[in-house]
Amino acid sequence: MPSAIDEIDDISARDIAILKARIEHPTASVRVLKERLEDEYGISLSHNRVNDILRDLSDKDVFRQVSLLNESFFEYHLFQIAFHYPNFEDRWEECYDDLMNDPHVLMFFNADDYHHWQFIARFRKHEKSETWKHEFFKKHGDLIAQFDSSSLPEIHKFRNDTEVLEQILHETEEGEKFVKNNDGETEDREEDLDDETERVVATDGGAND
Repeated sequence: MPSAIDEIDDISARDIAILKARIEHPTASVRVLKERLEDEYGISLSHNRVNDILRDLSDKDVFRQVSLLNESFFEYHLFQIAFHYPNFEDRWEECYDDLMNDPHVLMFFNADDYHHWQFIARFRKHEKSETWKHEFFKKHGDLIAQFDSSSLPEIHKFRNDTEVLEQILHETEEGEKFVKNNDGETEDREEDLDDETERVVATDGGAND
């Protein structure tokens, strides 16, 4: 489902910082997020306001609150569908709905390719994927001109990196201020840690003399 916001550029730098904090700390309470936003970005908002902003971003489908199973539990497959266009008008919608609602389908997308529909699906065992394909063809075969599949035996990366949001913050003057504030807080914390380490070393040295 597309977001209600056309472009991420339409989101304020402040809200991107809030989104970044939520993704980095998905289980933190809103009160904790509020404190982190103030400490790391100099953003002073009530926890109720932070909660309202996150709810608004979620309602606009900017982000989804989901729990992902460990990718190593499953085998992954890339499936690619080219349409048999004489049957497209009558058959595409049912197939689309089935793929959207199928629990095995992790990602479903259009491609600028002969195989216009492509999707990544996951199965516990190879036999399950073969059974799934058999049943899929029984129901939707008359829509398909060509069906290609690839096994994905090794998943090397399976996560969202919030650094991409920080790069977006650098693109605006407001966002740059938030990033600089965060950099300053990081340096202050490192200096405090260095001071504490020096005190411990000095104390230990005195005890050993």
